[in-house]
Amino acid sequence: MEYGKTVFLKLYLLLKVHTFVHIIVQLKQAIMLTTTISDFRKDIKKYLDNVSQNFETLIINRGKDSGVVVMSLDEYNSLSATQHELSSKINEKRLDSAIEKLRRGDSFNKELID
Repeated sequence: MEYGKTVFLKLYLLLKVHTFVHIIVQLKQAIMLTTTISDFRKDIKKYLDNVSQNFETLIINRGKDSGVVVMSLDEYNSLSATQHELSSKINEKRLDSAIEKLRRGDSFNKELID
């Protein structure tokens, strides 16, 4: 695959991530695992395997209005990257504008200089 097409594909995928962030968050909330600290201690390996192998998020309740979230490193890195891309209003507007241009078919290919 040519370098220019690879860059375009990465940008396109990044824009798609921005579009679906809210849907993904809602879906993740629907499939989150929850447990108590006592149950977590009893079967820590099972819980950590589920988190890392199944891309699940685990909430460990620690009492009234208190808890800890456990997620895989890949999931954390993905959330951090998305948060960074959406961290400024200017960048968010640029992404929204680019998504809208793609939807309208108002985009073009451009060769990159190495």
